[in-house]
Amino acid sequence: MSKTLVAYFSASGTTAKVAKKMAEAIGADLFEIKPETPYTGADLNWQNKNSRSSVEMNDRSSRPAIAVKAADMPQYDVVFVGFPVWWYREPSIIDTFMESYDFAGKTVIPFATSGGSGLGDSAANMQKLAKGAKVVNGKRFSGSVSSEELKAWAGQWA
Repeated sequence: MSKTLVAYFSASGTTAKVAKKMAEAIGADLFEIKPETPYTGADLNWQNKNSRSSVEMNDRSSRPAIAVKAADMPQYDVVFVGFPVWWYREPSIIDTFMESYDFAGKTVIPFATSGGSGLGDSAANMQKLAKGAKVVNGKRFSGSVSSEELKAWAGQWA
């Protein structure tokens, strides 16, 4: 039986809601990827090209600091990584997360929340950052996804 983690970053609470529901549905541990400096509403204003999120997303080398590391990452075989879709891909803090651990031999499954945008190149980006891991194509969910749908989808790996 593999040990499973659902790690997530949530800016508005939608991804947190889905991640918590998924972890409960599949019996996984849960870890919130919290930025060292929390995002404010102004930071998240994607229409302002000088906002923190815009600046980070326009610089592919940006790696926002994470407040706390996940405990005992080596124990997990399967890691679901959740995030809101920003600029048609994973937020830069997810890149920080992917570079912070050794994912070799693990299966990594991205999942996202979005009003309509897909995951874009997120899986390919995450694969480049997780040497030796198997990063599979993920899925986008609405904030109102059911526990049953999450269990059916995530259960194929968990």
